[in-house]
Amino acid sequence: MSGRVLRVLAGLSVAGAVHAAVNAALLRRPPSAPPPVRRRVAVVLPVRDEAAHVLDCLAAVLDQRGVPDLSVVVVDDGSTDGTAELVSGHLDPRVRLVRAVPPGPGWLGKPNACAQGAAAAGDADVLVFVDADVRLMPDALAAAVAVLDEAGLDLVSPWPCQLAGSAAERLVQPLQQWLWSTLLPLRLAERSPRPSLAAANGQFLVVRRSAYERAGGHGAVGGEVVEDVALLRAVKASGGRGVVVDGSRLAVCRMYDGWAGVRDGYGKSLWAAVGGSPAAGVAAAAALTAVHVVPPLAALRGSRAGLLGYAAGVAGRAVSAAATGGRAWPDALAHPVSVLLLDVLLLRSVRDHRRGTLTWRGRAVATPVPPADAATATMDR
Repeated sequence: MSGRVLRVLAGLSVAGAVHAAVNAALLRRPPSAPPPVRRRVAVVLPVRDEAAHVLDCLAAVLDQRGVPDLSVVVVDDGSTDGTAELVSGHLDPRVRLVRAVPPGPGWLGKPNACAQGAAAAGDADVLVFVDADVRLMPDALAAAVAVLDEAGLDLVSPWPCQLAGSAAERLVQPLQQWLWSTLLPLRLAERSPRPSLAAANGQFLVVRRSAYERAGGHGAVGGEVVEDVALLRAVKASGGRGVVVDGSRLAVCRMYDGWAGVRDGYGKSLWAAVGGSPAAGVAAAAALTAVHVVPPLAALRGSRAGLLGYAAGVAGRAVSAAATGGRAWPDALAHPVSVLLLDVLLLRSVRDHRRGTLTWRGRAVATPVPPADAATATMDR
């Protein structure tokens, strides 16, 4: 490789690190002492075989301070491990169990469950979607609503602190935050309706009910694998504003446990993140490798430009980790290995989608198609 090309690649790595630092400074952060919420807030908790998590998640949701008018809708999406029975035995009157009607044509499981949960939430002014493996801090809801109001936004996605135990998790999980902090101009993303300027995390989403309905709710994204980003795009397309915000002091989550969880979890969705196109998947993997793997390899041969590119990649990774509550050191030093592993997961996801072999929680992951109207839920107290 010519020295000129290597200098260009190193320059791109430096630019990414600088942008990550700018975003770290601009990232909206919740107040440490949020004011009480004067509106009705409904938390929608979609669950499928979450017996190991649901009660702890519920306990954290119900322990919220500063939200006097709070209700919780737990949507059981066909669990077979006793999840629904655990919830139905919960005595808190703020909790309602919804037994979801199975997803119809064009619907995937999670958007279907979220749509039915939102419908069951009554006239709540603010809807909060939380995954069962998330643990909210006591001021999480009040703080998230405060960001929503203070910034004049319609949707905020507080990114939880991501817990990582195994080597695979520590290598791959931080790349989520690193990618949006490196590539997404946060302030522009708040205002722009462009679909490419959107990042969100369905582990913890807070949206104004009026904006949710104006966007078509989860009915507008019922066939989307990456339904969180798709919902933000729908809100933006309907005239709303939304963005990812710092949620590291509001919630924690261990998304996947071990290599198998990382492999299967990313496998179900990475193909959709690149538009479902094999060509786009290969191009994305090639670009990541060129900018964040080639310079470190050149550095091993004594290239100063390569060393600069490697150092910039490590710095960008460390900055994004520090800004989002992640582990910066020594994990950031393995950044090229992380990128190579992400390449493998991305190409595997695109391949398996083409073969039609992707599944998640016992259901096939299909190509998105427009969903039919949401089915009516049946509800038990």
